[in-house]
Amino acid sequence: MKKFITSLLVLCAISVAAHEFWLQPDKFIYKKGEKANIKFRVGENFEGDNWAGNQSKINFLSFYQFNSKKDITALMSVNNGDSLQLTFAQEGTAMIVYNGLNSFIELEAAKFNDYLKEDGLTEAINYRKQHNETEDSSREFYLRSVKTILQVGEKYDDTYKQKTNLPVDIIPQGHPYKLKNGDAVSFKILFQQKPLVNHLIKIWHRVNNKTIFTEKMSDEKGTITLPVTTTGKWMVSTVKMIRLQNNPKAQWQSYWGSCTWGYE
Repeated sequence: MKKFITSLLVLCAISVAAHEFWLQPDKFIYKKGEKANIKFRVGENFEGDNWAGNQSKINFLSFYQFNSKKDITALMSVNNGDSLQLTFAQEGTAMIVYNGLNSFIELEAAKFNDYLKEDGLTEAINYRKQHNETEDSSREFYLRSVKTILQVGEKYDDTYKQKTNLPVDIIPQGHPYKLKNGDAVSFKILFQQKPLVNHLIKIWHRVNNKTIFTEKMSDEKGTITLPVTTTGKWMVSTVKMIRLQNNPKAQWQSYWGSCTWGYE
């Protein structure tokens, strides 16, 4: 029985670590005075379930509007799977930014290799090959860094492109809510405040209960460009993994990042 419980816990950990994680409001465009219900979602194919976390999983949770940043961690409760309730007192572009605390997972070799391949983590794949670790299990810390961009009323500003303290920061270079249908928009992908170059970036567009998925490689400036239809909801995401040296608990540290916005 004990062995079964241990195996179940490992499977649960795998499901949490290997899937996308994002902020999903009940809608993305609000009127002044409206209340938003923002869920923390984990899953595949831009679907998913509420996370199992709570306030204890937060490193920082911030609300950006105009030139101000406010800590809103206290708005989260200690109930597992809780969502964020937020009322918009002012019109303007808004951004909510979440940075979690490190979590740990251990994966057997085959599952870890599949995970690296799926997320295009070629540096880690090559390291394991060069050091004869391909058949070894892995111990990993993973950290989630996500944000969502909202529009309140008809006042538009540059809040959407403010830099944050997220380890992985995905920054639109054009205002998501001033785009016309079919316009192209670029995103700058930063890791530790520096461009993340030649790196796999995933793009998700969910509309009419279907998800369209594409992938792009960031260029030498850490940017990607994509056409946007002003329907449904969108997410840009990526994972960066680094090798830890002389760490007794884990061999790897991964950083998961996503940015969501939408028109519904």
